[in-house]
Amino acid sequence: MSRFDPTALPDHQITNDGGAVTVYLLHGIYGSKDYWRPLTRQLVDAGYRVIAWDAPGYGLSALPEAQSFDVVAEAGARLIRATARERNVVFGHSMGGQITPRVLLKVGDQVQAAVITATIGYFGNRTPEEQAEFVRTRSRPLPPGTDPREATLAVVNGMFGPGAAGPEVDLVRDVAMQTAPATVQASVRAVQAYADEDAVAALRAVRVPTLLVAGEVDMVGHPEGMRRVAAMIEKSEFSVIPGSGHYPWAENTAVFTPRLLQFLQRHVPINETFPESA
Repeated sequence: MSRFDPTALPDHQITNDGGAVTVYLLHGIYGSKDYWRPLTRQLVDAGYRVIAWDAPGYGLSALPEAQSFDVVAEAGARLIRATARERNVVFGHSMGGQITPRVLLKVGDQVQAAVITATIGYFGNRTPEEQAEFVRTRSRPLPPGTDPREATLAVVNGMFGPGAAGPEVDLVRDVAMQTAPATVQASVRAVQAYADEDAVAALRAVRVPTLLVAGEVDMVGHPEGMRRVAAMIEKSEFSVIPGSGHYPWAENTAVFTPRLLQFLQRHVPINETFPESA
């Protein structure tokens, strides 16, 4: 992987470049732009322009020597400054959802709405037991001879809801297994280092309509924690996806996608004269 350049754009893919409204997709710790392919198709079919990125350290984007949420958020802001259209939405999942408010602090005047899924916003919004488990499962040394891909798969499988299946779920697993262990560890350290007071201040500063979505049985970005986050955002909407774990947009697309599109149609419609839904 190449050396990190703080002035370069992170790797990204633009789909439907003629779309009037851009949705930026920011992935989680075990991810890349590739696991957004099914949701990208659904958004493009609805008329949206979609930009999915590889955060610093992921996919083709180089890992910074000192990974931090400010470095990652600045990379996201740099991408938005370079590629934004008149109306834009930032959609962050898990780690991407933690970064989203920090991105908005930097380019909020260019963003008209936000979507946050499966994140409780800051490390201190977990119990001590949840904090320890989060770090342990993602940072513990592997026994000799252990395949890192299989170790990653075990962690990711533990975040799905019971019975999660289908091509979208399989794609999340496949992409997660390609995540470099060094990148995961750097991202976990960044999560731990992101000061609670800074995270809370960034959440309270969000001024755009924001949809927060939790998986009903997600043990990481669980509904209780997300409700606390939603209460910090002035123009928030909160939804729980039945039966879903940490990846509601992949585990229950039949419920998640219509809710997402309804939110977008109300706040950033493709046609600006689109009537608000009830």
